[in-house]
Amino acid sequence: MNRTKLVLGAVILGSTLLAGCSSNAKIDQLSSDVQTLNAKVEQLSNDVNAMRSDVQAAKDDAARANQRLDNKVFRICK
Repeated sequence: MNRTKLVLGAVILGSTLLAGCSSNAKIDQLSSDVQTLNAKVEQLSNDVNAMRSDVQAAKDDAARANQRLDNKVFRICK
């Protein structure tokens, strides 16, 4: 039991020490990567929003065209 506690304590202490040895360069690189990814996500979000308005405009155009066709067919059938 005491040996298990000693080994567990050594593992925890070792992992804590290793975690503290991270270099600032790696942290800076990861921070830069996160900023780049955030910018890309924002750009994609803007692109999706622009496409939504384009899709709505296309739907409106299609509805108007269908209405014109329906009106022509109705006049022919009279």
